[in-house]
Amino acid sequence: MATGGPQSADGDFDPVTLEIFWSRLISIADESAAALLRTSFSTIVRESNDFGTVLMDVNGDSLSENTGGIPSFAGILPITLKHFLAKFPPETWKPGDCVITNDPWLATGHLPDITMAMPVFRGGKLVGFSGSIAHSPDIGGSLWSADCRELYEEGLRIPPIKFLIEGEPNQDVEEMILGNVRLPEQVLGDLNAQVTANRVCGRRLIEFLDDSELDDLSRLSTALQGRAETAMRNAIEEVPDGAYHATLDADGFDEDETHLECTVTVKGSDLKIDYEGTSKQINRGLNTVMNYTHAYSAYPVKCALDPLTPRNEGSYRPIQVVAPEGSILNPTYPAPCNARQLTGHMLAGVIYAALAQAVPDKVIADSGSAPTMRAVFSGVSPKGNRFTQILFASGGMGACPEKDGLSTTAFPTNSGAGSIEAFESVAPLIVWKKEFREDSGGAGTYRGGLGQDCEIESRAEEPLQLSLLSDRWRHPATGILGGLEGGTSRISFSDGTIPHQKSRTTIAPGIRLQMSYAGGGGYGDPAKRDRDQVRDDIENGYISAEAAKRDYGLS
Repeated sequence: MATGGPQSADGDFDPVTLEIFWSRLISIADESAAALLRTSFSTIVRESNDFGTVLMDVNGDSLSENTGGIPSFAGILPITLKHFLAKFPPETWKPGDCVITNDPWLATGHLPDITMAMPVFRGGKLVGFSGSIAHSPDIGGSLWSADCRELYEEGLRIPPIKFLIEGEPNQDVEEMILGNVRLPEQVLGDLNAQVTANRVCGRRLIEFLDDSELDDLSRLSTALQGRAETAMRNAIEEVPDGAYHATLDADGFDEDETHLECTVTVKGSDLKIDYEGTSKQINRGLNTVMNYTHAYSAYPVKCALDPLTPRNEGSYRPIQVVAPEGSILNPTYPAPCNARQLTGHMLAGVIYAALAQAVPDKVIADSGSAPTMRAVFSGVSPKGNRFTQILFASGGMGACPEKDGLSTTAFPTNSGAGSIEAFESVAPLIVWKKEFREDSGGAGTYRGGLGQDCEIESRAEEPLQLSLLSDRWRHPATGILGGLEGGTSRISFSDGTIPHQKSRTTIAPGIRLQMSYAGGGGYGDPAKRDRDQVRDDIENGYISAEAAKRDYGLS
Protein backbone atom coordinates (compact mmCIF):
# COMPACT_ATOMS: atom_id res chain seq x y z
CA MET A 1 0.00 0.00 0.00
CA ALA A 2 1.36 3.44 -0.90
CA THR A 3 2.56 5.41 2.10
CA GLY A 4 1.96 8.86 0.59
CA GLY A 5 5.62 9.85 0.85
CA PRO A 6 7.71 11.08 3.79
CA GLN A 7 5.89 13.33 6.25
CA SER A 8 6.73 15.24 9.40
CA ALA A 9 5.04 14.51 12.70
CA ASP A 10 2.28 17.08 12.14
CA GLY A 11 1.21 15.43 8.91
CA ASP A 12 2.84 17.92 6.52
CA PHE A 13 5.69 17.17 4.13
CA ASP A 14 9.01 17.89 5.73
CA PRO A 15 10.85 20.83 4.10
CA VAL A 16 13.60 18.76 2.48
CA THR A 17 11.17 16.31 0.88
CA LEU A 18 8.94 19.14 -0.27
CA GLU A 19 11.86 20.93 -1.92
CA ILE A 20 12.90 17.72 -3.69
CA PHE A 21 9.38 17.06 -4.91
CA TRP A 22 8.91 20.66 -6.05
CA SER A 23 12.17 20.59 -8.01
CA ARG A 24 11.14 17.32 -9.62
CA LEU A 25 7.82 18.80 -10.77
CA ILE A 26 9.59 21.82 -12.23
CA SER A 27 11.94 19.48 -14.11
CA ILE A 28 8.88 17.73 -15.54
CA ALA A 29 7.59 21.03 -16.92
CA ASP A 30 11.07 21.81 -18.26
CA GLU A 31 11.31 18.43 -20.00
CA SER A 32 7.90 19.03 -21.53
CA ALA A 33 9.14 22.41 -22.79
CA ALA A 34 12.26 20.80 -24.27
CA ALA A 35 10.08 18.33 -26.17
CA LEU A 36 7.98 21.17 -27.58
CA LEU A 37 11.02 23.17 -28.61
CA ARG A 38 12.75 20.22 -30.28
CA THR A 39 9.74 18.98 -32.24
CA SER A 40 8.22 22.31 -33.32
CA PHE A 41 8.24 23.38 -36.95
CA SER A 42 8.20 27.19 -36.66
CA THR A 43 11.09 29.45 -35.70
CA ILE A 44 8.64 31.33 -33.45
CA VAL A 45 8.81 28.42 -31.02
CA ARG A 46 12.10 26.83 -31.97
CA GLU A 47 14.20 30.00 -31.95
CA SER A 48 12.24 32.71 -30.16
CA ASN A 49 10.87 30.95 -27.07
CA ASP A 50 7.25 32.05 -27.60
CA PHE A 51 5.68 29.16 -25.69
CA GLY A 52 5.11 27.78 -22.21
CA THR A 53 4.32 24.49 -20.47
CA VAL A 54 2.54 23.98 -17.15
CA LEU A 55 1.72 21.00 -14.92
CA MET A 56 -1.64 21.33 -13.13
CA ASP A 57 -3.61 19.35 -10.58
CA VAL A 58 -7.13 17.92 -11.05
CA ASN A 59 -8.67 21.25 -9.99
CA GLY A 60 -6.81 23.10 -12.73
CA ASP A 61 -4.40 24.83 -10.35
CA SER A 62 -0.79 25.16 -11.46
CA LEU A 63 1.88 23.16 -9.65
CA SER A 64 4.93 23.92 -11.79
CA GLU A 65 5.82 25.71 -14.98
CA ASN A 66 8.82 25.58 -17.25
CA THR A 67 11.53 27.94 -16.08
CA GLY A 68 11.88 29.73 -19.41
CA GLY A 69 8.21 30.07 -20.28
CA ILE A 70 6.39 33.27 -21.26
CA PRO A 71 5.04 34.75 -17.99
CA SER A 72 1.56 35.42 -19.34
CA PHE A 73 1.25 31.83 -20.55
CA ALA A 74 2.09 30.26 -17.19
CA GLY A 75 -0.26 32.55 -15.31
CA ILE A 76 -3.16 32.13 -17.71
CA LEU A 77 -3.10 28.41 -18.55
CA PRO A 78 -4.76 27.36 -15.25
CA ILE A 79 -7.54 29.90 -15.90
CA THR A 80 -8.10 28.44 -19.35
CA LEU A 81 -8.14 24.89 -18.01
CA LYS A 82 -10.90 25.86 -15.58
CA HIS A 83 -12.94 27.04 -18.59
CA PHE A 84 -12.25 23.66 -20.21
CA LEU A 85 -13.46 21.87 -17.08
CA ALA A 86 -16.65 23.93 -17.06
CA LYS A 87 -17.43 22.70 -20.58
CA PHE A 88 -15.94 19.22 -20.17
CA PRO A 89 -16.42 18.12 -16.51
CA PRO A 90 -13.57 16.02 -15.05
CA GLU A 91 -15.55 12.78 -15.20
CA THR A 92 -16.00 13.14 -18.99
CA TRP A 93 -12.27 13.23 -19.84
CA LYS A 94 -10.69 10.09 -21.26
CA PRO A 95 -7.00 9.12 -21.58
CA GLY A 96 -5.62 10.70 -24.75
CA ASP A 97 -8.18 13.52 -24.93
CA CYS A 98 -6.79 16.91 -25.90
CA VAL A 99 -8.77 20.15 -25.73
CA ILE A 100 -7.63 23.37 -27.43
CA THR A 101 -8.72 26.97 -27.77
CA ASN A 102 -7.37 30.35 -28.80
CA ASP A 103 -10.34 32.40 -27.59
CA PRO A 104 -8.75 35.62 -26.29
CA TRP A 105 -11.18 36.00 -23.39
CA LEU A 106 -10.66 32.42 -22.22
CA ALA A 107 -6.93 32.19 -22.89
CA THR A 108 -3.95 34.47 -23.52
CA GLY A 109 -5.61 37.51 -25.02
CA HIS A 110 -5.06 37.12 -28.76
CA LEU A 111 -5.79 34.59 -31.49
CA PRO A 112 -2.24 33.56 -32.50
CA ASP A 113 -1.67 31.76 -29.17
CA ILE A 114 -3.10 28.24 -29.08
CA THR A 115 -3.73 26.72 -25.65
CA MET A 116 -3.85 22.96 -25.19
CA ALA A 117 -4.53 20.68 -22.19
CA MET A 118 -4.50 16.91 -21.77
CA PRO A 119 -5.52 14.78 -18.79
CA VAL A 120 -3.08 12.53 -16.94
CA PHE A 121 -4.48 9.21 -15.70
CA ARG A 122 -2.83 6.72 -13.38
CA GLY A 123 -4.49 3.40 -12.74
CA GLY A 124 -7.68 4.70 -14.33
CA LYS A 125 -7.79 7.73 -11.99
CA LEU A 126 -7.44 11.33 -13.15
CA VAL A 127 -4.42 12.76 -11.29
CA GLY A 128 -3.63 15.99 -13.15
CA PHE A 129 -3.38 17.88 -16.41
CA SER A 130 -0.53 18.81 -18.69
CA GLY A 131 -0.83 22.08 -20.56
CA SER A 132 1.00 24.07 -23.20
CA ILE A 133 0.63 27.31 -25.12
CA ALA A 134 2.49 28.29 -28.27
CA HIS A 135 2.32 31.22 -30.66
CA SER A 136 1.17 29.73 -33.94
CA PRO A 137 3.04 30.72 -37.12
CA ASP A 138 -0.32 31.72 -38.60
CA ILE A 139 -3.97 31.88 -37.59
CA GLY A 140 -5.43 33.30 -40.79
CA GLY A 141 -7.13 36.66 -40.97
CA SER A 142 -5.05 39.83 -41.05
CA LEU A 143 -1.65 38.49 -40.09
CA TRP A 144 -0.47 39.45 -36.62
CA SER A 145 -1.36 43.14 -36.74
CA ALA A 146 -2.61 46.07 -34.68
CA ASP A 147 -4.95 47.86 -37.08
CA CYS A 148 -8.05 45.64 -37.22
CA ARG A 149 -11.31 47.08 -35.94
CA GLU A 150 -12.97 43.87 -34.72
CA LEU A 151 -11.86 40.49 -33.43
CA TYR A 152 -13.44 38.81 -36.45
CA GLU A 153 -10.86 40.38 -38.77
CA GLU A 154 -7.91 39.11 -36.77
CA GLY A 155 -8.12 35.42 -37.60
CA LEU A 156 -9.72 32.09 -36.84
CA ARG A 157 -11.28 31.81 -33.38
CA ILE A 158 -11.31 28.29 -31.97
CA PRO A 159 -13.72 27.69 -29.07
CA PRO A 160 -12.81 25.00 -26.52
CA ILE A 161 -12.96 21.81 -28.58
CA LYS A 162 -11.35 18.40 -28.65
CA PHE A 163 -8.33 18.29 -30.95
CA LEU A 164 -7.75 14.65 -30.00
CA ILE A 165 -10.42 12.17 -28.90
CA GLU A 166 -8.91 9.35 -26.83
CA GLY A 167 -5.61 9.86 -28.62
CA GLU A 168 -6.98 10.01 -32.16
CA PRO A 169 -7.07 13.23 -34.22
CA ASN A 170 -10.43 14.95 -34.52
CA GLN A 171 -10.23 15.19 -38.30
CA ASP A 172 -13.05 17.72 -38.64
CA VAL A 173 -11.32 20.15 -36.27
CA GLU A 174 -7.92 19.61 -37.86
CA GLU A 175 -9.28 20.24 -41.35
CA MET A 176 -11.14 23.34 -40.17
CA ILE A 177 -7.96 24.84 -38.71
CA LEU A 178 -5.68 23.94 -41.61
CA GLY A 179 -8.22 25.20 -44.14
CA ASN A 180 -8.02 28.69 -42.67
CA VAL A 181 -4.29 29.33 -42.30
CA ARG A 182 -1.53 30.32 -44.71
CA LEU A 183 1.03 27.81 -43.42
CA PRO A 184 -0.86 24.55 -42.76
CA GLU A 185 2.23 22.35 -42.49
CA GLN A 186 3.92 24.59 -39.91
CA VAL A 187 0.71 25.12 -37.97
CA LEU A 188 0.00 21.38 -37.79
CA GLY A 189 3.63 20.67 -36.95
CA ASP A 190 3.53 23.03 -33.99
CA LEU A 191 0.17 21.66 -32.80
CA ASN A 192 1.59 18.14 -32.86
CA ALA A 193 4.66 19.42 -31.01
CA GLN A 194 2.36 20.69 -28.27
CA VAL A 195 0.69 17.27 -28.10
CA THR A 196 4.12 15.67 -27.79
CA ALA A 197 5.06 18.06 -24.98
CA ASN A 198 1.85 17.34 -23.10
CA ARG A 199 2.36 13.60 -23.42
CA VAL A 200 5.93 13.86 -22.13
CA CYS A 201 4.64 15.83 -19.15
CA GLY A 202 2.02 13.18 -18.47
CA ARG A 203 4.49 10.28 -18.62
CA ARG A 204 6.94 12.00 -16.33
CA LEU A 205 4.20 12.81 -13.82
CA ILE A 206 3.21 9.13 -13.61
CA GLU A 207 6.87 8.21 -13.08
CA PHE A 208 7.09 10.81 -10.31
CA LEU A 209 4.03 9.44 -8.53
CA ASP A 210 5.45 5.93 -8.75
CA ASP A 211 8.85 7.00 -7.41
CA SER A 212 7.42 9.14 -4.60
CA GLU A 213 4.82 6.57 -3.57
CA LEU A 214 2.06 9.18 -3.73
CA ASP A 215 -1.45 8.06 -4.69
CA ASP A 216 -2.21 11.41 -6.31
CA LEU A 217 -1.20 15.08 -6.19
CA SER A 218 -3.86 16.40 -3.83
CA ARG A 219 -1.81 16.69 -0.63
CA LEU A 220 1.34 17.75 -2.43
CA SER A 221 -0.58 20.36 -4.40
CA THR A 222 -1.98 21.85 -1.20
CA ALA A 223 1.46 21.93 0.40
CA LEU A 224 3.25 23.49 -2.61
CA GLN A 225 0.62 26.13 -3.22
CA GLY A 226 0.56 26.93 0.49
CA ARG A 227 4.34 27.40 0.56
CA ALA A 228 4.24 29.67 -2.51
CA GLU A 229 1.39 31.72 -1.09
CA THR A 230 3.14 32.10 2.27
CA ALA A 231 6.35 33.25 0.57
CA MET A 232 4.44 35.83 -1.47
CA ARG A 233 2.51 37.10 1.56
CA ASN A 234 5.70 37.41 3.58
CA ALA A 235 7.22 39.46 0.76
CA ILE A 236 4.19 41.76 0.53
CA GLU A 237 4.27 42.35 4.28
CA GLU A 238 7.69 43.95 3.85
CA VAL A 239 6.08 46.74 1.80
CA PRO A 240 4.69 49.53 4.02
CA ASP A 241 0.90 49.65 4.08
CA GLY A 242 -0.51 52.39 1.91
CA ALA A 243 -1.86 53.37 -1.51
CA TYR A 244 0.71 54.23 -4.18
CA HIS A 245 -0.36 55.86 -7.42
CA ALA A 246 1.37 56.30 -10.78
CA THR A 247 0.51 57.02 -14.40
CA LEU A 248 2.08 56.09 -17.73
CA ASP A 249 1.35 57.19 -21.27
CA ALA A 250 1.94 55.27 -24.49
CA ASP A 251 1.62 56.13 -28.17
CA GLY A 252 -1.62 54.20 -28.65
CA PHE A 253 -3.12 54.34 -32.14
CA ASP A 254 -3.19 57.72 -33.89
CA GLU A 255 -5.36 60.09 -31.84
CA ASP A 256 -6.23 57.35 -29.34
CA GLU A 257 -3.18 57.63 -27.10
CA THR A 258 -3.04 55.15 -24.24
CA HIS A 259 -3.19 56.47 -20.69
CA LEU A 260 -2.65 54.08 -17.78
CA GLU A 261 -3.67 54.91 -14.21
CA CYS A 262 -2.47 52.53 -11.50
CA THR A 263 -3.03 52.47 -7.76
CA VAL A 264 -1.22 49.79 -5.78
CA THR A 265 -2.76 49.31 -2.34
CA VAL A 266 -0.91 47.26 0.27
CA LYS A 267 -2.68 46.12 3.42
CA GLY A 268 -0.83 43.54 5.48
CA SER A 269 -0.14 40.58 3.21
CA ASP A 270 -2.66 41.59 0.53
CA LEU A 271 -1.83 43.67 -2.52
CA LYS A 272 -4.41 45.19 -4.86
CA ILE A 273 -3.70 46.75 -8.25
CA ASP A 274 -6.49 49.01 -9.51
CA TYR A 275 -6.48 50.56 -13.00
CA GLU A 276 -9.42 52.91 -12.48
CA GLY A 277 -9.03 55.94 -14.77
CA THR A 278 -7.25 54.06 -17.56
CA SER A 279 -8.16 54.73 -21.21
CA LYS A 280 -11.33 53.20 -22.59
CA GLN A 281 -11.15 50.35 -25.10
CA ILE A 282 -10.55 51.34 -28.72
CA ASN A 283 -11.48 49.89 -32.10
CA ARG A 284 -7.89 48.85 -32.80
CA GLY A 285 -6.02 45.78 -31.64
CA LEU A 286 -4.31 47.27 -28.56
CA ASN A 287 -6.97 46.07 -26.11
CA THR A 288 -5.78 43.79 -23.32
CA VAL A 289 -8.29 41.24 -22.00
CA MET A 290 -8.49 40.75 -18.25
CA ASN A 291 -6.57 37.44 -18.27
CA TYR A 292 -3.58 39.15 -19.86
CA THR A 293 -3.92 42.24 -17.67
CA HIS A 294 -3.86 40.07 -14.56
CA ALA A 295 -0.90 38.01 -15.76
CA TYR A 296 1.25 41.02 -16.62
CA SER A 297 0.33 42.73 -13.37
CA ALA A 298 0.99 39.81 -11.02
CA TYR A 299 4.23 38.71 -12.69
CA PRO A 300 6.14 42.02 -12.23
CA VAL A 301 5.06 42.06 -8.58
CA LYS A 302 6.39 38.53 -8.16
CA CYS A 303 9.68 39.51 -9.82
CA ALA A 304 10.12 42.54 -7.58
CA LEU A 305 8.99 41.24 -4.20
CA ASP A 306 9.56 37.47 -4.28
CA PRO A 307 11.91 36.68 -7.18
CA LEU A 308 13.42 33.44 -5.88
CA THR A 309 10.48 31.23 -4.86
CA PRO A 310 9.27 29.02 -7.75
CA ARG A 311 5.89 30.12 -9.10
CA ASN A 312 2.62 28.24 -8.88
CA GLU A 313 -1.04 29.01 -8.21
CA GLY A 314 -0.35 30.08 -4.64
CA SER A 315 2.06 32.80 -5.73
CA TYR A 316 -0.75 34.92 -7.14
CA ARG A 317 -3.49 34.46 -4.54
CA PRO A 318 -2.45 37.49 -2.44
CA ILE A 319 -2.59 39.74 -5.53
CA GLN A 320 -5.89 41.23 -6.69
CA VAL A 321 -6.11 43.00 -10.05
CA VAL A 322 -9.10 45.09 -11.12
CA ALA A 323 -9.73 47.16 -14.24
CA PRO A 324 -12.92 48.93 -15.33
CA GLU A 325 -15.01 46.93 -17.78
CA GLY A 326 -14.86 48.60 -21.17
CA SER A 327 -11.36 49.96 -20.57
CA ILE A 328 -8.35 49.11 -22.72
CA LEU A 329 -7.30 46.73 -19.90
CA ASN A 330 -10.67 44.95 -19.69
CA PRO A 331 -12.41 45.26 -23.07
CA THR A 332 -15.75 43.76 -23.98
CA TYR A 333 -16.18 41.23 -26.77
CA PRO A 334 -15.59 41.49 -29.74
CA ALA A 335 -12.93 44.17 -29.28
CA PRO A 336 -9.82 43.64 -31.42
CA CYS A 337 -6.84 42.51 -29.34
CA ASN A 338 -4.25 41.02 -31.71
CA ALA A 339 -1.53 43.43 -30.52
CA ARG A 340 -2.51 43.37 -26.85
CA GLN A 341 1.16 43.19 -25.83
CA LEU A 342 1.60 46.81 -26.94
CA THR A 343 -0.51 47.75 -23.93
CA GLY A 344 -0.04 44.81 -21.56
CA HIS A 345 3.75 44.95 -21.51
CA MET A 346 3.53 48.54 -20.26
CA LEU A 347 1.94 47.48 -16.98
CA ALA A 348 5.24 46.55 -15.33
CA GLY A 349 6.49 50.12 -15.80
CA VAL A 350 3.49 51.81 -14.18
CA ILE A 351 3.37 49.26 -11.34
CA TYR A 352 7.06 49.77 -10.61
CA ALA A 353 6.62 53.54 -10.69
CA ALA A 354 3.97 53.15 -7.98
CA LEU A 355 5.98 50.69 -5.89
CA ALA A 356 9.09 52.91 -6.14
CA GLN A 357 7.36 55.25 -3.70
CA ALA A 358 7.47 52.49 -1.06
CA VAL A 359 10.28 50.09 -1.98
CA PRO A 360 12.61 51.81 -4.49
CA ASP A 361 15.32 49.22 -3.86
CA LYS A 362 13.13 46.41 -5.21
CA VAL A 363 12.08 47.78 -8.61
CA ILE A 364 13.74 48.72 -11.88
CA ALA A 365 13.27 51.72 -14.14
CA ASP A 366 10.90 51.57 -17.09
CA SER A 367 12.07 49.27 -19.88
CA GLY A 368 12.41 50.25 -23.54
CA SER A 369 11.86 46.60 -24.37
CA ALA A 370 8.29 47.03 -23.12
CA PRO A 371 6.40 46.68 -25.28
CA THR A 372 8.16 44.38 -27.70
CA MET A 373 8.59 45.75 -31.22
CA ARG A 374 7.84 43.28 -33.99
CA ALA A 375 7.97 43.14 -37.78
CA VAL A 376 5.92 40.41 -39.49
CA PHE A 377 6.91 39.55 -43.07
CA SER A 378 4.66 37.39 -45.25
CA GLY A 379 4.72 36.38 -48.88
CA VAL A 380 6.10 33.87 -51.36
CA SER A 381 9.78 32.93 -51.63
CA PRO A 382 11.56 32.74 -55.00
CA LYS A 383 11.09 28.95 -54.80
CA GLY A 384 7.33 29.39 -54.58
CA ASN A 385 6.99 28.58 -50.88
CA ARG A 386 4.59 30.57 -48.74
CA PHE A 387 6.15 31.97 -45.57
CA THR A 388 5.39 34.18 -42.60
CA GLN A 389 8.40 35.24 -40.54
CA ILE A 390 8.59 37.45 -37.45
CA LEU A 391 11.66 39.41 -36.43
CA PHE A 392 12.05 38.92 -32.69
CA ALA A 393 14.36 41.57 -31.24
CA SER A 394 14.27 43.70 -28.11
CA GLY A 395 15.08 47.10 -26.71
CA GLY A 396 16.85 47.72 -23.40
CA MET A 397 15.68 46.94 -19.89
CA GLY A 398 15.39 49.59 -17.22
CA ALA A 399 18.32 50.10 -14.87
CA CYS A 400 18.38 48.34 -11.50
CA PRO A 401 19.10 49.68 -7.99
CA GLU A 402 22.58 48.11 -8.11
CA LYS A 403 23.55 47.72 -11.77
CA ASP A 404 22.93 48.85 -15.33
CA GLY A 405 19.91 47.61 -17.22
CA LEU A 406 20.35 44.65 -19.55
CA SER A 407 20.75 45.66 -23.18
CA THR A 408 18.54 44.24 -25.94
CA THR A 409 16.65 42.08 -23.45
CA ALA A 410 12.90 41.58 -23.33
CA PHE A 411 10.96 42.36 -20.14
CA PRO A 412 8.38 41.64 -18.78
CA THR A 413 8.07 38.99 -21.45
CA ASN A 414 11.10 36.76 -21.97
CA SER A 415 10.84 35.88 -25.63
CA GLY A 416 14.23 35.51 -27.26
CA ALA A 417 15.75 36.83 -30.46
CA GLY A 418 16.64 33.47 -31.94
CA SER A 419 19.17 32.74 -34.63
CA ILE A 420 19.46 35.24 -37.46
CA GLU A 421 20.74 32.41 -39.67
CA ALA A 422 17.53 30.48 -38.97
CA PHE A 423 15.49 33.62 -39.65
CA GLU A 424 17.14 34.09 -43.03
CA SER A 425 16.99 30.40 -43.97
CA VAL A 426 13.19 30.23 -44.21
CA ALA A 427 12.45 33.56 -45.92
CA PRO A 428 13.95 35.79 -48.66
CA LEU A 429 15.24 38.25 -46.07
CA ILE A 430 18.76 39.40 -45.22
CA VAL A 431 19.67 41.04 -41.91
CA TRP A 432 22.39 43.57 -42.75
CA LYS A 433 22.68 45.16 -39.33
CA LYS A 434 21.93 44.15 -35.75
CA GLU A 435 23.99 46.21 -33.32
CA PHE A 436 23.83 48.11 -30.03
CA ARG A 437 22.34 51.58 -30.38
CA GLU A 438 24.66 54.23 -28.95
CA ASP A 439 23.15 56.69 -26.45
CA SER A 440 19.83 54.82 -26.24
CA GLY A 441 20.16 53.83 -22.57
CA GLY A 442 18.83 56.42 -20.12
CA ALA A 443 21.54 58.11 -18.04
CA GLY A 444 21.62 57.47 -14.31
CA THR A 445 23.72 56.27 -11.41
CA TYR A 446 23.00 53.05 -13.23
CA ARG A 447 22.44 53.34 -16.97
CA GLY A 448 19.43 51.93 -18.78
CA GLY A 449 20.03 48.99 -21.12
CA LEU A 450 20.75 49.81 -24.75
CA GLY A 451 18.34 49.31 -27.60
CA GLN A 452 19.55 48.14 -30.98
CA ASP A 453 19.53 49.07 -34.65
CA CYS A 454 18.36 46.41 -37.12
CA GLU A 455 18.29 46.57 -40.91
CA ILE A 456 16.48 43.91 -42.95
CA GLU A 457 16.33 43.73 -46.76
CA SER A 458 13.70 41.96 -48.82
CA ARG A 459 15.20 39.70 -51.49
CA ALA A 460 11.80 38.49 -52.71
CA GLU A 461 10.81 38.85 -56.35
CA GLU A 462 7.49 40.49 -55.46
CA PRO A 463 6.48 42.93 -52.70
CA LEU A 464 6.00 41.30 -49.32
CA GLN A 465 3.27 41.99 -46.81
CA LEU A 466 4.63 43.73 -43.74
CA SER A 467 2.90 44.25 -40.41
CA LEU A 468 4.51 46.53 -37.85
CA LEU A 469 3.75 46.42 -34.13
CA SER A 470 5.61 49.15 -32.25
CA ASP A 471 5.40 51.89 -29.64
CA ARG A 472 7.76 54.27 -27.82
CA TRP A 473 7.97 56.63 -30.81
CA ARG A 474 6.68 59.51 -28.68
CA HIS A 475 6.83 58.17 -25.11
CA PRO A 476 10.26 56.84 -24.10
CA ALA A 477 10.95 54.59 -21.13
CA THR A 478 11.12 56.80 -18.07
CA GLY A 479 13.89 56.89 -15.48
CA ILE A 480 13.45 56.48 -11.76
CA LEU A 481 14.77 58.39 -8.73
CA GLY A 482 16.43 61.01 -10.92
CA GLY A 483 17.41 58.70 -13.76
CA LEU A 484 16.82 59.97 -17.28
CA GLU A 485 14.58 58.53 -19.96
CA GLY A 486 15.84 56.12 -22.60
CA GLY A 487 15.92 56.70 -26.33
CA THR A 488 12.71 56.44 -28.35
CA SER A 489 12.10 53.91 -31.11
CA ARG A 490 11.70 54.61 -34.81
CA ILE A 491 11.12 52.73 -38.07
CA SER A 492 11.85 53.79 -41.64
CA PHE A 493 12.51 52.40 -45.10
CA SER A 494 15.78 52.83 -46.97
CA ASP A 495 14.01 54.97 -49.58
CA GLY A 496 13.31 57.57 -46.90
CA THR A 497 9.62 56.82 -46.33
CA ILE A 498 8.28 56.30 -42.82
CA PRO A 499 5.54 53.72 -42.32
CA HIS A 500 2.74 53.86 -39.79
CA GLN A 501 4.03 52.43 -36.53
CA LYS A 502 1.08 50.05 -36.10
CA SER A 503 -0.24 49.05 -39.49
CA ARG A 504 0.08 46.75 -42.45
CA THR A 505 1.96 47.81 -45.55
CA THR A 506 4.27 46.27 -48.15
CA ILE A 507 8.02 46.18 -48.63
CA ALA A 508 9.35 46.13 -52.18
CA PRO A 509 12.25 43.96 -53.38
CA GLY A 510 15.60 45.52 -52.53
CA ILE A 511 14.18 47.89 -49.93
CA ARG A 512 15.59 47.75 -46.42
CA LEU A 513 13.52 48.10 -43.26
CA GLN A 514 15.40 50.09 -40.63
CA MET A 515 14.30 49.56 -37.03
CA SER A 516 15.69 51.37 -33.99
CA TYR A 517 14.69 49.86 -30.66
CA ALA A 518 14.11 51.94 -27.53
CA GLY A 519 16.51 52.01 -24.59
CA GLY A 520 15.69 51.53 -20.91
CA GLY A 521 15.33 54.29 -18.35
CA GLY A 522 18.14 55.17 -15.94
CA TYR A 523 18.15 54.65 -12.17
CA GLY A 524 19.35 57.39 -9.84
CA ASP A 525 21.12 60.71 -10.36
CA PRO A 526 23.55 60.57 -13.34
CA ALA A 527 25.97 62.80 -11.43
CA LYS A 528 26.54 59.94 -8.99
CA ARG A 529 27.65 57.47 -11.66
CA ASP A 530 31.22 56.27 -11.26
CA ARG A 531 33.43 58.27 -13.62
CA ASP A 532 35.38 55.19 -14.70
CA GLN A 533 32.12 53.53 -15.74
CA VAL A 534 31.27 56.56 -17.87
CA ARG A 535 34.68 56.36 -19.55
CA ASP A 536 34.25 52.62 -20.12
CA ASP A 537 30.86 53.30 -21.73
CA ILE A 538 32.50 55.76 -24.14
CA GLU A 539 35.26 53.31 -25.00
CA ASN A 540 32.76 50.48 -25.59
CA GLY A 541 30.56 52.63 -27.80
CA TYR A 542 27.60 52.56 -25.41
CA ILE A 543 27.52 56.36 -25.08
CA SER A 544 29.06 59.17 -27.09
CA ALA A 545 31.48 61.76 -25.74
CA GLU A 546 28.76 64.37 -26.27
CA ALA A 547 26.27 62.40 -24.14
CA ALA A 548 28.89 61.86 -21.45
CA LYS A 549 29.38 65.62 -21.20
CA ARG A 550 25.69 66.50 -21.44
CA ASP A 551 24.24 63.82 -19.13
CA TYR A 552 27.12 63.00 -16.78
CA GLY A 553 29.13 66.21 -16.77
CA LEU A 554 32.28 64.41 -17.92
CA SER A 555 34.60 66.89 -19.58
